[in-house]
Amino acid sequence: MMDYVNVKSSTVAAVGYDETAGALGVQFLNGSEYHYFAVPRALFDGLRSASSVGRYLNKFIKDAGYRVKRVR
Repeated sequence: MMDYVNVKSSTVAAVGYDETAGALGVQFLNGSEYHYFAVPRALFDGLRSASSVGRYLNKFIKDAGYRVKRVR
């Protein structure tokens, strides 16, 4: 089960983490949602508290090559 928390961002609405699956969920303001897999909890914590959520997401999640699936 993934619980989402709202974040302040010009592109990201909310982020969530499923501890058992090690999955990071990202809900975008445009309505799309992606799950990134095998992401360490520390990266979720960093994303949630980043001064720029979008920049952190790009640098540490997207550019790092985690497996991703669009779910919405």
